[in-house]
Amino acid sequence: MMTLRVARHTDRLDKMPPFYCGILGLEILGTFQDHAGYDGIFIGTPGMAWHLEFTVSNERPKHVPDADDLLVFYLPDDAAFTAMNTRFAQAGIAAVPPANPYWQENGITYPDPDGFRIVLAVKR
Repeated sequence: MMTLRVARHTDRLDKMPPFYCGILGLEILGTFQDHAGYDGIFIGTPGMAWHLEFTVSNERPKHVPDADDLLVFYLPDDAAFTAMNTRFAQAGIAAVPPANPYWQENGITYPDPDGFRIVLAVKR
């Protein structure tokens, strides 16, 4: 079986756990410090074949978030979708309009601490 790691360099490493764990409900799977000049964190769901990696170093990221760069998180039902959106509202994070009209009809889009977007949708 293949495992997927989505890795992204950031200068806001301290903001990722409150967003991805505190609001989205993922877990810290591991961390590392000073690995060839990088510190990092792995975030995901234990036992799944994917996780997110965020790293920080002395070099600043050079990427620019694009409205179509999305991580899509499918929730199991409408109740979970409503509860998750309530968590974003309680955290003071406002939804942003998606570039793709599909997500306007089928999800809600939020910016993460770096300005990259995540979409919440119900698995149908």
